[in-house]
Amino acid sequence: MATIKIKQIKSKIGYPVDQKRTLQALGLRKISQVVEVEDTPVIRGMVRKVHHLVTVID
Repeated sequence: MATIKIKQIKSKIGYPVDQKRTLQALGLRKISQVVEVEDTPVIRGMVRKVHHLVTVID
């Protein structure tokens, strides 16, 4: 299956707990950290939830 790279571009400080947990579930802990995950509808939904904190790298 295809994969996507997700990069955290903004701090999670000051955002709701559910958004912090979403970042944690994606495997992101630090700003500028990049993780490679499978491209599934579940992951896309998680990225959409925290779209203001992350970016998708092609």
